[in-house]
Order: sequence, then structure tokens, then C-alpha cells
Amino acid sequence: MSRADPSPILTARALHAMRSIAAMVALAAALAGCTRPGPNVLIPTDTVAPGAKLVTVYVATTRVRQPDSMIVYTSGRAPTLNYAEFTIGIPPNHKSGAIEWPTGIPDPETNFVTVRQTLLTPQQFESKVAARANRKAGVFVHGYNVNFQEAVYRLAQMAADADVDGVPILFAWPSDGELVGYVADKEAATYSRDALVQLLTMLARDRRPADVTVLGHSMGAWLTVEALRQLRLTGRNAVIARLNVVLASPDIDTDVFRAQMKTIGPLTPPMTVLVSRDDRALAISSRISGERPRVGALDVDDPRVQEGARAANVRVIDISALKASDDFNHDRFVSLASLYSRLNGMERSGAGGAGRAGAFVFNSVGTVLSAPFTLVGSALAGQ
Repeated sequence: MSRADPSPILTARALHAMRSIAAMVALAAALAGCTRPGPNVLIPTDTVAPGAKLVTVYVATTRVRQPDSMIVYTSGRAPTLNYAEFTIGIPPNHKSGAIEWPTGIPDPETNFVTVRQTLLTPQQFESKVAARANRKAGVFVHGYNVNFQEAVYRLAQMAADADVDGVPILFAWPSDGELVGYVADKEAATYSRDALVQLLTMLARDRRPADVTVLGHSMGAWLTVEALRQLRLTGRNAVIARLNVVLASPDIDTDVFRAQMKTIGPLTPPMTVLVSRDDRALAISSRISGERPRVGALDVDDPRVQEGARAANVRVIDISALKASDDFNHDRFVSLASLYSRLNGMERSGAGGAGRAGAFVFNSVGTVLSAPFTLVGSALAGQ
């Protein structure tokens, strides 16, 4: 083959690389001008607004804390878990699904603010979580391109909107918090698998939180499933039995997910997977990964998805009807927090397919929900 005739293989690779770069450039352009919150938002304030809601978030993180600071958590990878406790003030004018970030000096009347912050030893963390857990504990595993303070405030927002009598726990892995850090973030998530297993094992050891929910978002969903796989492979089935697992917009190759679930096996209650066919962030991830489809963009109308969900005892729910607060339709899951009490009631009653494996559509959002889950395909309705 002459130098003038490039190899078709190289040409295909070059085209794929160009598409990937173009996708990342487009994403960067779309995000340009967006101000990311710095660690200063975690500096405690002495003022709490009248009518503000206080939410205490417990943190277990594989990030390195800057030695001379109580609030700066870097993207460095800590050899052991670090623990902390943050009390966040939610302003009286808070709107569900939103984080009212300060644009200058935080105003407790209109912005999320940090009220208190305390470093904890492993023993203090376990004791405090056990004392507050009552019947419920929730673990949030954030996704790619998220800095520490964003993760803390996001969990505070969801906890405030859900208004649950339980304890919110953030598992913060060392994301670079940079758009171009996708590969680095995947490696950082991989690095954190053992630590997440350690946290889940600790929570399962105490029987006080009877309900332990794990919510993994995007790349954090991949980390969550990897931790489940590791728990199963090491025979810690009792830990898995304590967990209620939810994956939101999971950035997982569909073939990889199928292999992971083959090892993990069916869960009780069924694993819940929240998907959106118009998730632009996952479309870019797919392109970067060689056009490999992502679990978070599954089509619930596809009979193969319906059959696969039933066979694996997985509940796949299309939440495309929910409003997204970002430009990439990747964070719709945060809106579900304000609907928690309604959905929890349906979970217990089994109404509309809640609690059952299969493929579903979330078809109505509002103050009052009307049949929020619609079964896809008559076979799923037992007809």
C-alpha cells in the first residue's frame, strides 16, 4: 500500500479520535463561562437564616485533605478513608432540585451555606452514623467531573428535598473535577473500590439502619456495581442483602454491565436503573468509548431490554419526563428526591409496578402524581 493510500484501519481510528475530540470540545464550549464552586463555600458561617433547614452530611472520602486546611480536599488519592461531618444550611427560598450557590459572599437567606464542619476519626464516624441512622441510611456515590464541595452540597440538596428521617452519607472519590479528566477519573474510581466496599461493610455491620440505600450516579454507578461485584466475589453476601441499590444515568458499557450482573446475581429488592434516551453526556461518553452503548441510555421500548431486565431482576425506569437542571439531561435523578415520600409509598404497595423487575416509564411529574410508573409491554403487566 502506497504512502498516498492510508490504511483503512488507521483512517477509522483517526476519524474516531477526531469525533471524540470534537465531542469534548463541544462539551467544553457549552460549559465555558460556568463558574465552579471553590472550597471556600465550605468555610463555616456564624449565621443561620430564620426558617432555614439544616442538613448534616457525613463524608467518607478517598480524597487527600490538604494538610493545612479543614476544607480543601484535593484530587490526590488517600491511602485510607478520611471522614468528616458537614452541616449545611438550606435557604428558606430553596427550590426543589436546585442548589442555590453563592456568587460572592454567601447569604444564608438566599444561598446554601456551611454552618459547621468537623473532621472525624473512623470510630467517631461509625458511632455518629449509627446514632443517627434510625431506620434509614443513604450512601451517595457521585459521578465524573465533580469536585468535593459540589458533591457535599448535592447530597445536602437531595436530603433536604426528600425530607427523610435518616442519615445522608457521601462517598467522595478523588475526581479531578475537570472536563478533560475522564480517563483520570475512571482510574480514581477504580482506585476507590476497596474503600467503598469497606464503607458498605461497616454500614451493614450495624443493624440500626435497617434500610441502606446506595445511589450511584454516572461513573459513580460503575464504581457502585464494581463494589457489589467485589462483595459477591469475596463472599460478603450478608452485606449485599442489606442494600437497596439505585443507579442513576449509569456510565457503564452495556456488555460490561451484563458481565458484572452475571457475577453479582439478582438482588432483593431489585436493583433500580434510571435511564434517559436523550442523555447527551452519555452520548459523548459512548463516542469516546468507540460508540459503545451506555446503560444509562437504554431504550425501555426495546423488547431485549425488557426481557433482560426481567431475567436479571433489574428495574429499568425511563425518567426522560423529568426536568433536567443541566444542559446535558444527565442529572434528572436529583428531581426524584422531592418525590421520595410518594415513591416510597408506591414501593411498599407495589402500585404501578413499583418494586417489580422490568422496564418502566416515569410518565408524570407534578405536585400530585398520577400513575407515575407505566409498564412497557403487556407481558410486564402479567397480561
